[in-house]
Amino acid sequence: MAPSGSRNIKRDCRRVLYWIPVLFICLIVAWSYYAYVVQLCIETIENLGEKIVYLVAYHVFFIMFVWAYWQTIFTKPMNPLKEFHLSHLDKELLEREDRGESQQEILRRIAKDLPIYTRTTSGAIRYCERCHLVKPDRCHHCSVCDKCILKMDHHCPWVNNCVGFSNYKFFTLFLAYSLLYCLFVTATDLQYFIKFWTNGLPDTQAKFHIMFLFFASSMFSVSLASLFSYHCWLVCKNRSTLEVFRAPAFRHGTDKNGFSLGVSKNLRQVFGDQKKYWLLPIFSSQGDGCSFPTCLVNADPEQPASPSGHAGINSDEDTHQFPAKPLRESQSRLLSNGQTWTDSEGTEDKDREGTSNPAMTIEKET
Repeated sequence: MAPSGSRNIKRDCRRVLYWIPVLFICLIVAWSYYAYVVQLCIETIENLGEKIVYLVAYHVFFIMFVWAYWQTIFTKPMNPLKEFHLSHLDKELLEREDRGESQQEILRRIAKDLPIYTRTTSGAIRYCERCHLVKPDRCHHCSVCDKCILKMDHHCPWVNNCVGFSNYKFFTLFLAYSLLYCLFVTATDLQYFIKFWTNGLPDTQAKFHIMFLFFASSMFSVSLASLFSYHCWLVCKNRSTLEVFRAPAFRHGTDKNGFSLGVSKNLRQVFGDQKKYWLLPIFSSQGDGCSFPTCLVNADPEQPASPSGHAGINSDEDTHQFPAKPLRESQSRLLSNGQTWTDSEGTEDKDREGTSNPAMTIEKET
């Protein structure tokens, strides 16, 4: 009883500590609001027109920044659907097997009807031993959250949350609006910073706030600009931070561009089809987070044909293959622009030679 109570206390303490970076950001933002609105606009700026313009523009950036930050923090990361979880019987069968190949046979049987294309680097089915599920494509287990997160990008301490499928758009907008916020404060504070620095204005309490506000906003602008540029590049390439460090492995091998559909479709996969929602921290991403259109060099022989009788996408212009599983309407639109579904000339044998590989073993992945 005592060890259990000790573990609970440690877990609660960690949860409190995880909020410290978020509290730090909130304190910085609260102070910047006071320094800009009260000390700069109200106490220092004398021109009424300039004061009104600055206050209106500032609050637009401030509201969008806080809204995106709130959504990033409090949007719950999405976990795999129940179809990917092992049943009680399958878990017992898996635990009873000692040989890796026997375990893989069980996992292949479970995964054959799931829209899964990625494998471990050795070609094995990606399985999470902590969550007892077959991992969907681009799904990883977060050691901080202790859960499998759909399209996990990274766990961000500054938002105390996993950045993944459900809030990646919010995180990108948070970076964008925080950068615009810092740039706006830096630009409008510059002339008054110079005046205080050259003793062009009286030495008042506002001097410290205005000077420190300029230094803080300019330094944050540099770091945010690099981080925002990096994630813009990720969106255009349709990659996650984890996939940059470890390219997704498919049946034919690793392919860092395996999920890339072109810049336009990659953007729509994150921000949605309706451009009016692109700049708003409102969820509009395409798909369900469990399956993604792929850009494979070779079709996966273990992936069955779809129930509708359609297989991959054949095109004379390229050799791209896409999931045979039926996709949601928003995902299906990603496969447009000259590519059409064609009837399969025949179904593949489920026991096709080569699907069994004695080297396959269950690998632990993050």
